[in-house]
Amino acid sequence: MNYKKRNFLISNSIVVLFVLLLSLLLNFYLTSFFGFNQNTFIFITISVLIFGLILYLSLSKSIFQPLFKSDENLQKTVKETLHELNIPISTINLNTQMLEKKITDEKALKRLNRIKKASNELLKLYENMEYQIKKEIDKIDNTVFSLKHLIENSLEKVEDIKKDIEISVNLDKEVELKTDINGFGKVLDNLLANAIKYNLKENGIVNISFEKEKLIFFNTGKEIDTKNLFIIFDKYFQENSANDGFGLGLSMVKEFCDQNNILIQIESNKKGNKFILDLKNIVLKSRNL
Repeated sequence: MNYKKRNFLISNSIVVLFVLLLSLLLNFYLTSFFGFNQNTFIFITISVLIFGLILYLSLSKSIFQPLFKSDENLQKTVKETLHELNIPISTINLNTQMLEKKITDEKALKRLNRIKKASNELLKLYENMEYQIKKEIDKIDNTVFSLKHLIENSLEKVEDIKKDIEISVNLDKEVELKTDINGFGKVLDNLLANAIKYNLKENGIVNISFEKEKLIFFNTGKEIDTKNLFIIFDKYFQENSANDGFGLGLSMVKEFCDQNNILIQIESNKKGNKFILDLKNIVLKSRNL
């Protein structure tokens, strides 16, 4: 338990105890003065409750205001720091792209690729941290958006890492969803990146389809071990520890789905793996093209 939570609980307990004692004292005084009977019961009870509520609000405001102010300052600092972090990450990515065009030495290119890889991982961590902090600090509104357009945005992000993997999208209908667009976009990004990362077959295939209000990600990857199906969404879990990453992607996917009433299922066999999202609770409108 951190010190702020401890101080809050201690301060709140003291305030509640003090208000309770004064309320009991008031109750005793009113009972002694008016007498306790059927006619005075409601008057005394309401008077004590109003007195206790007003006293609690008055005392708690003066005691907890510094604590809330501290949290506001911390939130402001976090937001400003996150904004500043994005600048050096973008600078690193821009300069590595420029150097790639000029460097021809094989060893130097390998070192540059390692820098680029680390920078991309740092960028993913930054984006995930930014979203998680924003989700905790600010109220996230649900918006209406096109599933097709959001999938296209995710496809653009993996263009450089898909290599020889063939990615196809089959959407028979124009689908509109209503939910947290940033959070759902990260769900798509993680599922697509996961489908590419674990697609171990040469000239592998990733297929994204939408059928009966279900979004399906299929990849020709290795069959997932049955025992891992129960823990695949756990934080930091990676079926193959040799792969890059921190094992956070699928846990974030599951967290978002749970919070937005999206059922997620996995079907795995020798042909490949399917991640199935039931979007019936967030589908706003479907119409034939």
